[in-house]
Amino acid sequence: MTELHSVETPAPAAPETFTDPVAAVDRLSMLYDEATSFLCTRFEELLDGGRPNKRLRAFYPQVAVTTTSFGQIDSRLSYGHVSTPGQYAATITRPDLFRDYLTEQLGLLLKNHGVPLIVGPSRTPIPLHFAFPDGMHVEGALVERLDRPFRDLFDVPDLAITDDAIVNGTFEPAPGMPQPLAPFTAPRVDYSLHRLAHYTATAPDHFQNFVIFTNYQFYMDAFCRLAEEAMAREDGNYTAFVAPGNVVTPAGAKAPVSGTAPERLPQMPAYHLKASDHSGITMVNIGVGPSNAKTITDHIAVIRPHAWLMLGHCAGLRNTQRLGDYVLAHGYVREDHVLDADLPSWVPIPPLAEVQVALEDAVEEITGLEGYELKSIMRTGTVATIDNRNWELRDHREPVQRFSQSRAIALDMESATIAANGFRFRVPYGTLLCVSDKPLHGELKLPGMATAFYKRQIDQHLQIGLRAMEKLRAMAPERLHSRKLRSFTETAFQ
Repeated sequence: MTELHSVETPAPAAPETFTDPVAAVDRLSMLYDEATSFLCTRFEELLDGGRPNKRLRAFYPQVAVTTTSFGQIDSRLSYGHVSTPGQYAATITRPDLFRDYLTEQLGLLLKNHGVPLIVGPSRTPIPLHFAFPDGMHVEGALVERLDRPFRDLFDVPDLAITDDAIVNGTFEPAPGMPQPLAPFTAPRVDYSLHRLAHYTATAPDHFQNFVIFTNYQFYMDAFCRLAEEAMAREDGNYTAFVAPGNVVTPAGAKAPVSGTAPERLPQMPAYHLKASDHSGITMVNIGVGPSNAKTITDHIAVIRPHAWLMLGHCAGLRNTQRLGDYVLAHGYVREDHVLDADLPSWVPIPPLAEVQVALEDAVEEITGLEGYELKSIMRTGTVATIDNRNWELRDHREPVQRFSQSRAIALDMESATIAANGFRFRVPYGTLLCVSDKPLHGELKLPGMATAFYKRQIDQHLQIGLRAMEKLRAMAPERLHSRKLRSFTETAFQ
């Protein structure tokens, strides 16, 4: 085995300054394409029997700004600016996927600070795995052909730089290093983009900016029916419907035109009612439990959606509630514990006025009830989220006392997790649940009761969620992205 004495990289590119966000994104795209093409080409040469005598490396592009003034910007904005003078930078991946997002964020920086953008290569290597957007399993193809460890030749994902320190507020740059411009680094984004394809069986570019989570396949079936009807009547709001396996049905088509349905559904199947500007609706069945809820929101957060909602079932904790009643969460008791290390349980998760109003208005419009009459089918209050599905089998006295002290009106296993991760990732969030059982009052979720309940209630609940999303979509992004989600020192990117 010969020793590798040097590193081969693409031809070095000097940093360039830009005052036009479109031109800056074009340059980021060019640098990214050159870097990934270099890695992919060298990988193909290895597959063809090549024997490199150098380590092969390419770097993510980055965008940076330097500000020198404490001049005040428009304080109504929650993003699009930095809070203090200094050097700021963000590594960038998949500029093709994030073109509109990057153009908007960079345009706001230019407008608010009046300083040029600096675009060039970063010092962060691109792992070969992430150079293939389709998630090609590179090691399996090479492991039997190489006479040296794969990591001697290419960079691989490095968990030391793939974390949530920025969004968690724990990031501390090394001396002389710039402050972050974006909430995620490029390796962290790439990691989640590949995880999304794995968990949902759909490509990241199909994900939309408005996301609904549910914990029952019944909701997904109803969403598919509505989406197929929208495609058949060529609903002007939506351009295509995408199912797992990247099965695409364009508007006006009666059947899919591309993609292959998987032999079995993935762990958390996703379906996408697409709009041309990514303002459509993605719906994901996360299954049951806070671990799944955290996992999928950890990854969808890198898409930088404008809002996500939880629509699901819950246990009603008050005897005055009836099966089928709605619960609009305005507070959460977090006993899910999966986020304790990232977002301590003492951190309050506030209700967001824009989302709360959209959900309540949607309930009024879909049910035809308003004012005092609306109270007959909906309560606003605290939702408790726990990590023990069979909590009913424990001694009731201690948990019931806590639920009563917290004024909880409903109990589930996902809502607080989704809301807390929305708070952590600065993604507007909301929860509208439907009471499907009342275990404290003798009404358990039994098969016969559940079947009748599902048939009667799910379509209406989903219609309410979709109407709420339409209302949120009609809002300007600067109104929807609340300042209450921003910490003392924030990244400029939304």
